[in-house]
Amino acid sequence: MKLFYKPGACSLSPHIVMLETGLDFTLIKVDTAAGVTEQQENYREINAKGKVPALQFDDGTVLTEGVAIVQYLADLKPDRQLLAPTGTLARYQTLAWLNFISAELHKSFSPLFKEATPDAYKATLRQQLEENFRWVDHELADKQWLSGLHFTVADAYLFTVMRWAKLIKLELSGLTSLEAWFQRAAARPHVAEALESEGLS
Repeated sequence: MKLFYKPGACSLSPHIVMLETGLDFTLIKVDTAAGVTEQQENYREINAKGKVPALQFDDGTVLTEGVAIVQYLADLKPDRQLLAPTGTLARYQTLAWLNFISAELHKSFSPLFKEATPDAYKATLRQQLEENFRWVDHELADKQWLSGLHFTVADAYLFTVMRWAKLIKLELSGLTSLEAWFQRAAARPHVAEALESEGLS
């Protein structure tokens, strides 16, 4: 399998999950602005959306969207407990986290990285994100990980967007449960490995 990524982008989440599964893969860097891979391939011929992440199989089939990719990877290695079995409530609670992170956190960051976004709208987005992170902090008050005792695909995704929160200096002071969770995640060997591979450590 080939995992196409951009350093620090949302592709960090499946990169972490891939390492956690122990599956064999090739990591390929993409310049999304230029639309080429590090081997100078036309990336849109691989993924017509032109965005990362993308997971390409040996037969050329491509799976896109980080939330879908991490579920697929987790199901390949159920013994790693990155996603609970089908039919269990624990699985759907983790999927609920994935959806929350995607819809309420991830998508709110995108306009903040664009110069053309009006300052007033950026201020509104920052406030919404800070409120959502405060809610996450409350949910983590008595948990080691989002779904309890096991690091899951949702933790990998939240870690990715938390890095963005720190990058743009959101006001997260006092969110001690969230910060403790972040430090636990950062200390995981495969998280550290992913960061180092992407030149982010």
